[in-house]
Amino acid sequence: MDMINQLVATGQFTICKQPLGFIKILQWFFAIFAFSTCGGYSGDFEMSVECKNKTESDLSIEVEFEYPFRLHQTYFDAPTCKGAAPERIFLVGDYSSSAEFFVTTGVFSFLYSMAAASVYIFCLEKYREGNRGAQADFVITAVLTFFWLVSTAAWAKGLSDVKTATDPDRVMTLIDACDREENRCRERREPVVSGLNTSVAFGFCNLVLWVGNLWFVFKETGWLAAFAGTYAPSQEKQPAPDSFGQEDYGQQDPYAGSQGGYQPDYGQQGGYEGGDYSQGYNQQGGPTSFSNQM
Repeated sequence: MDMINQLVATGQFTICKQPLGFIKILQWFFAIFAFSTCGGYSGDFEMSVECKNKTESDLSIEVEFEYPFRLHQTYFDAPTCKGAAPERIFLVGDYSSSAEFFVTTGVFSFLYSMAAASVYIFCLEKYREGNRGAQADFVITAVLTFFWLVSTAAWAKGLSDVKTATDPDRVMTLIDACDREENRCRERREPVVSGLNTSVAFGFCNLVLWVGNLWFVFKETGWLAAFAGTYAPSQEKQPAPDSFGQEDYGQQDPYAGSQGGYQPDYGQQGGYEGGDYSQGYNQQGGPTSFSNQM
């Protein structure tokens, strides 16, 4: 009990409110309905053969069939209306391949949806780490989507053939006694195939769910961002300068510092060392006026 409480406490059940998790739960339910309505089906129909000699008639011939619809193995006994023992008649057709493919797709979808929902709830961080979990999820989802498309289409065609093969009017053509006018063959009850019709409807519902789920899983893979980031506009070449004096502002002119004429550095020691121009001029003792020189 403590382990269950710990799992519930660590689970991120808010993912079930998001399309990624909500669709997985819908897939889980619809997969159950799809394979159960087909795999659990059993039906029957009833006919009557009334011979000219009433004692040889059989007014209640019941024929039962079920999944996986290997009808060529289903048989019944019908009177010959010739005083002989009843003849054994087999139905026509084997539609097990399409039915089993459909049920197998439903079972695998049910198991994977349950496993994926558990990962979303309890291991969402690891699922999104490096996008590897999402990428594997996308590949499996795409494969199961393709299986739903093929299996549902195949089972829809197989169901149509099953209905034809189990139609009492068609089955009566296999009975030799029904070919003679003095005998009377009638249909007493048709098979109920509403459950099989429902299975095909659930198959197409699953197909829609899995196709829609592809987009939400694809967004988790990171491929969308990668595709958007791969495009980069090509850089155009810079046009040639129009005149010789045009400069490239991206480069520095190594001779720029040496141009502009002579610029003395007054901080360096040289011919003017210790020189203050006003002091040097006063030390020369030159005449202060023109009259003194005279």
